[in-house]
Amino acid sequence: MRLGAHESIAGGFHRAIDRAKAVGCEVLQLFVKSSRSWHLKPISQDEVKLFKEKSLETAIYPVSGHASYLINLAAPQKELWRRSINALIVELERCEILGLPYLVLHPGSHLGAGEREGLKRVAKALGEVHRGTSGLTAKILLESTAGQGTALGHRFEHLGWLMENTPQGDRLGVCIDTCHIFASGYDIRTPEAYEATMAEFDRLVGFSHLRVIHFNDSKGGLGSHLDRHEHIGKGELGIEAFRHFINDSMLPEDISGILETPKGDDLHEDRENLSILRSLVIPEERKEVS
Repeated sequence: MRLGAHESIAGGFHRAIDRAKAVGCEVLQLFVKSSRSWHLKPISQDEVKLFKEKSLETAIYPVSGHASYLINLAAPQKELWRRSINALIVELERCEILGLPYLVLHPGSHLGAGEREGLKRVAKALGEVHRGTSGLTAKILLESTAGQGTALGHRFEHLGWLMENTPQGDRLGVCIDTCHIFASGYDIRTPEAYEATMAEFDRLVGFSHLRVIHFNDSKGGLGSHLDRHEHIGKGELGIEAFRHFINDSMLPEDISGILETPKGDDLHEDRENLSILRSLVIPEERKEVS
């Protein structure tokens, strides 16, 4: 597993690479545009060139994108639903321009229409996005959510259903967020609980579709539906939950582990959290003895 963090693109996309290198990232996640605005600034050829050069120089790969928080593919309002589809198409195109293989996306919120209807609208919207991005290689990764409000994706069944019922569903992948799955009711704190939760994930979704894990401790307790991230080992999850993930041989070898924990301007929190995660790796010789 390669470890990294979500970093800011303030000052240009290449600055996210600089920040990632400074804290010791092997992989990186970034927004491909402002996360809380519909406004879109074109990407210049110079920006693309500099970003790709920095990526090659640092060997930070893969770099994953994260979609805007405004996008809601489950929206019952036709105008917002259509705007979300169009925005997601543009963000996938930006991933392609930058050479990003993945775009992490929250499935959406049904806003009172009900989970069944919400999931149908998400599948239909994703199908339209796929038709509108024919030939692109960047994949959408559906992210597990904490289940706040009317958010979809807080059950593995939701993710599995979308994988199966979305047109061109083979173009989708999945991102697990440790805070989110815990807050939605999946326990991962003990070896037994972790094994049961991940067996359920594999049955309903499949390890082969898992490309990114967001490593975040949780301010809220089990089943709280509180989407509040905490530093590794400082929240309700505790350190052992992350040890299970870091040493799980059933996970894809090339998976990205991404921090989304709180941080200040000097990013020392990212360095410290990455150091903690790396300290949890059990050497192969010790695994064989145990």
